Amino acid sequence: MSLTPAQRTLRARIAAETMHAQGKTNTSKARKGFMKRFEVEVDPNGVLSPAERAKRADHALKAHMAKLALASATARRSGSAA
Repeated sequence: MSLTPAQRTLRARIAAETMHAQGKTNTSKARKGFMKRFEVEVDPNGVLSPAERAKRADHALKAHMAKLALASATARRSGSAA
């Protein structure tokens, strides 16, 4: 059976949503590693309590994402002006 590109996309979306609904995203190691970067950034000497380190790391992550969003918006704006 040959599927159209739209059907293949829909089938893949169904599979992804089913996997996420079951909690089987298999990204926990990657997410932990990514957050570790921000934990080290906010507490390089490891002196903060785990709760405080996690709170500050969360804020550092949000700041990082906001910087990426700003850079993306700036790039889109300059690209549309050309």
